[in-house]
Amino acid sequence: MSADPLPQVRLKIERRSSHPWVFQKMVDKPPARIPPGAVVDVLDRAGAWVGRGFYNGHSRIALRILTADPNEAVDAAFFARKLDAALSLRKDVLKLDAVTDAYRLVHSEADGLSGLVVDKFGPTVVIEFFSAGMFRVRDTLKAVLAERFPGCRFYWFAEEHVAKQESFDCRPPEPPPPDAITEHGLRFRVAPGSKHKTGFFLDQRENRKTLGGFCAGKRVLDLCCNSGGFSVYAKAGGAAEVTGVDLDEQAVDLAKQNAKLNKLDVRFVQADLFPWLRDVIPKADQRYDAVVLDPAKLTRDRDDVEGALRKYTDMNRLALQVVAPGGVFLSCSCTGLVSEPDFLEMLRRAAWQAGRTLQIFQVSGAAGDHPFLAHVQEGRYLKAVFARVA
Repeated sequence: MSADPLPQVRLKIERRSSHPWVFQKMVDKPPARIPPGAVVDVLDRAGAWVGRGFYNGHSRIALRILTADPNEAVDAAFFARKLDAALSLRKDVLKLDAVTDAYRLVHSEADGLSGLVVDKFGPTVVIEFFSAGMFRVRDTLKAVLAERFPGCRFYWFAEEHVAKQESFDCRPPEPPPPDAITEHGLRFRVAPGSKHKTGFFLDQRENRKTLGGFCAGKRVLDLCCNSGGFSVYAKAGGAAEVTGVDLDEQAVDLAKQNAKLNKLDVRFVQADLFPWLRDVIPKADQRYDAVVLDPAKLTRDRDDVEGALRKYTDMNRLALQVVAPGGVFLSCSCTGLVSEPDFLEMLRRAAWQAGRTLQIFQVSGAAGDHPFLAHVQEGRYLKAVFARVA
């Protein structure tokens, strides 16, 4: 017996892109109501079949195309194939199990699963939903993941603004107990469901390791230190002295725990970096051989990109003034709406305003378990710029 035909959604345009997103303005309103996140067949304006995916008439992204193969059903077997391909990158290509028990399993569009992010933190699998469609198939996703990670415990969530935009009601379970993960021989506490999602950002894994390699015998400053990842790597790399600064009390407490977990002596300060730096700049003896600046995302709004760039300029200008001549400066941005060229131009302006010269020797991004597709540049969000300062 054949399956019931899927609802159809027609485009106002010819589809001449393989990008999985189709925006609302490009889609005709269906004649009958289709529940948010339902799987549909997509037709172009001439009526030709072009794909199959999730439809959401309430979202700015009306369609998330999952397959362009008319013979491929979007079912449990589909999600199993996609997940196995994603795992193959992490395990067979990147060989992450040799260096860590915490990594990103699924990175949304880059793994063919638009609207889904899955992270593994030791025995805990954390699922974040960015679309109503992925939320609708949550039980299927959990079943497929449970087959590949027997005995794992699940935590799932969606950010409030995402659930509102996508019209679904995600109620997270009770958070699992805090645990510790291992990365390049160092240990870090993670707490899914805490204020800071997991309390640990997997995308900076290789940048942390790179930074640690510059720190032997050095004096290091870690601004916006969050849970202390860069600070711990710096001290483990032989830094003579490390200071981490963050405004958030919970983050500073977690950073202290991470330093203690690794038996490392790191000084952490709870402070707003702007007045803290303005207080330090006049003190000639307060200069650092390596400075890290890794602030949280500054905006999700395209209309506020200029404001975000001004704030990046201000904080980078101040941070550059406490780098010792010849010192290393690592400046990061996880604001996806700020492009790499715009970020580099911001650094040029900040250096000029600070009276410093930046010799950029490495421009990096997210670790390999956060890939992006050549035709979906939105997945390339993290900028990490390493420079020597004169």
